[in-house]
Order: sequence, then structure tokens, then C-alpha cells
Amino acid sequence: MKLGTKGRYAVMALVDLANSPVGEPKTLADIAASQSISLSYLEQLFAKMRRRGVVKSVRGPGGGYVLAKPADKTRLSDVILAVDEPIKTTRCSPDTGRGCQPDGSQCATHELWDALRQHILGFLAQVSLDDVVAGRAGQVVQLIRENDTKAA
Repeated sequence: MKLGTKGRYAVMALVDLANSPVGEPKTLADIAASQSISLSYLEQLFAKMRRRGVVKSVRGPGGGYVLAKPADKTRLSDVILAVDEPIKTTRCSPDTGRGCQPDGSQCATHELWDALRQHILGFLAQVSLDDVVAGRAGQVVQLIRENDTKAA
């Protein structure tokens, strides 16, 4: 399973942005310095997130970036998908219908690993930036477990 630096760094940068006063733009240089992330890499990530409506740019003196939606409405899955970061748990490409075997068939464990990918995306869809900022990500996991137990 792999979640690359694009997704991790995008979430780190947005948590930094969410920790700023609401509506107050923050420069990428400030985020890069506080998170130890390359400025040029952040520029690429924020361009993608701006196109996908995750962040907004503010021009002029005192400009920078702000969240496009409140932190409690910004889901981690939206951030990961905005920077084109796939959650890869199988050798084949998800949703293509073609498996990783030389003949195009799926391996015996494909459904297991694809179910894990779907579970990860579902989890990330339930966690907001506000949950991370407030230290509630662990509580979200607990609520999911409780709901799974009740459903069983």
C-alpha cells in the first residue's frame, strides 16, 4: 500500500493553513518553512488544489492562500484526490477492469486489497481538517468502530 508525498504534504500544508486565523491568507513560503516542505513542491500542490476548489488564492500585499471551505467541511479524501494521489493497494490500476496478471486477469487477492483501498478512502472521507487540527482523528476511528459494531 502506498500513499505518496503529494497526499501527505498536501494534508500537512492544509492543516497548517487551517491553524491560521479564518480568512487570513498564508503564504506558501510560510507554510514551506513551518512544515519543512519544498516551496516549489508546494506551489505544484496548491495549483492542483486551487483548480479543484480546495483552496483559494488571495492576490496582492498580504496575499496567499485560504481554505475554500471551512475546515470542518474539508474532507481529507478531497485533499488527497485534489492532488491526484491515488491510494494504491494493488499492482493493477483501480477501476480499469484489467488485472495485474499477464493475461489481464485479477490475482486471487485483488478483491481483498481493493476492499482495503475503498475502506481507506471511506475513512479519509469521514475525517475533516478540523478533526486533525483539534486532535480528533483518533475519535473518528473510534466512532467508525462503534458504528461497525452496531451494524454487525
